[in-house]
Amino acid sequence: MSSAAGTSAIADVFGEHRRFLWGLCYRLTGSAADADDLVQETFVRAIARPPARTDEPWRPWLVRVAVNLGRDLLRRRRRTRYVGPWLPSPIETGDEAAPPPSVEPVSTEGRYDLLESVSYAFLVALEALTPLQRAVLLLRDVFDYTVAETADALGVSEANVKTTLHRARGRMAAYDRARTVPTRALQERTRTALERFVGALAAADLPALESLLAESVRAVSDGAGEFHAARVPILGRARVARFHWNIARRRTAATPPEVELRMLNGLPALIVRMTDRARGEAAEFVIRADVDGEGQIVALHSILATRKLTAITRRG
Repeated sequence: MSSAAGTSAIADVFGEHRRFLWGLCYRLTGSAADADDLVQETFVRAIARPPARTDEPWRPWLVRVAVNLGRDLLRRRRRTRYVGPWLPSPIETGDEAAPPPSVEPVSTEGRYDLLESVSYAFLVALEALTPLQRAVLLLRDVFDYTVAETADALGVSEANVKTTLHRARGRMAAYDRARTVPTRALQERTRTALERFVGALAAADLPALESLLAESVRAVSDGAGEFHAARVPILGRARVARFHWNIARRRTAATPPEVELRMLNGLPALIVRMTDRARGEAAEFVIRADVDGEGQIVALHSILATRKLTAITRRG
């Protein structure tokens, strides 16, 4: 077989597994851009050094390469100083009844289902895990790999997989206690809260804005040092309300921004595009919210860094 024909054959096989690999790498890294890079690097490895037995199923080999590249990336990330808080990058997920577009439309018997495992709450919780713990938990509790399959993918013993999973689940205990699956009811509460949030900001109504926020609300901004953003989380109803109110007043002084509600990571979120901005301000950013059972906002996340928004498509 010629080199070109071999590359074409590998590309065909790789295409069958691309969406699965992307979904795995996104969950592993919390970054759409990093998932793109990891999938591409896995493809390059497949061309340069394909598995010895190409007559056997490719997926185990591809997963082994991708997940270990991802672990290396996570280790590098931990050694690199990040400016301000780090937040996952948002991805579009569509309707809650549909699976995320970046993964295969299949259900699993895992501890966490596919949509929950791309929720912001889940991805943020994963940040407390070591790279190995994160990989083991995803393979075992999301993608329903057996202990043996997980050990083979990660190049560790089955005993190590069991011990690592136990520790990973322990670190996820706080998430599990407050677990909020992206249901239709939660989507509607979130949508309503965000619509009122936008309305209060547009009307410059600070009391109305404060009424939407829980007393212990937490606001986190990820500008990665690229744009003006709060370098530490902002805590408390009055401070969070005033922070967003001041930004809205400054940004809408000339031309109102374009604001769109779209389903990101299983819940409605705001995509804001500035038609007029000052130096150091992001032209586009995402604001998402966590709401409680009464519909009050308990957390606001603003994602401004350009690399974090690569999975957000421009419409119109």
